[in-house]
Amino acid sequence: MTGGLLALTFDDGPDPEITPQLLDILEQYHVPATFFLLGCRITSETTPILQRAVMLGCEMCNHSYSHPYLTVLTPRQITQEVSSATQRIILTTGQTPRFFRPPYLAVREDMFPLISMPFIGGYGVRDYDESVSESERYSGVMRIAKDGRIILLHDFAENTKTVGAVKRLVPDLLARGFRFVTVSQLFQEKGVTPSNEDRIIYSYPGQTAMYAPDAT
Repeated sequence: MTGGLLALTFDDGPDPEITPQLLDILEQYHVPATFFLLGCRITSETTPILQRAVMLGCEMCNHSYSHPYLTVLTPRQITQEVSSATQRIILTTGQTPRFFRPPYLAVREDMFPLISMPFIGGYGVRDYDESVSESERYSGVMRIAKDGRIILLHDFAENTKTVGAVKRLVPDLLARGFRFVTVSQLFQEKGVTPSNEDRIIYSYPGQTAMYAPDAT
């Protein structure tokens, strides 16, 4: 067994079909995840799903309101995208987002002082691409899973291949000795206090460059 801590994260939800399927898996194995939410997808239909996620110990974070390229927006538009999403998250879940994941992981220098939350990246397997099979998603995460890493997946509409991959991943990673934690728990247990003032898009605690090196 290898073991260590992993933060499983999902972008672009909540989705009324996909997100509950992922929550079923998390509940079955008693593990949390962190959801980077789009404000525009928090509706009366998806609010109960998010409330269930909170009850299961999951963390709610900010992925903007409508998933634009923030790098082409004005400072005021950037602030509005982030604040609108934060307001919806607080209203529906009672959680104040602690972290922000930029859409497309695209940033420019003035975004850091505009957005008070630390920026979070992650190690992904291109599960946003329909051509990537369920098996490739599974094997990709199994390969990149190492202590302290943030795993970046997606729970947008019809992303059933990721659901299938996660259904296999969670028990197999647990069998390897990994423990799943939220992003907040990951930083806390690693003794790292992230800050957006450091201009880092964290894919693991202790990162010192803006972007993490490619997964090996």
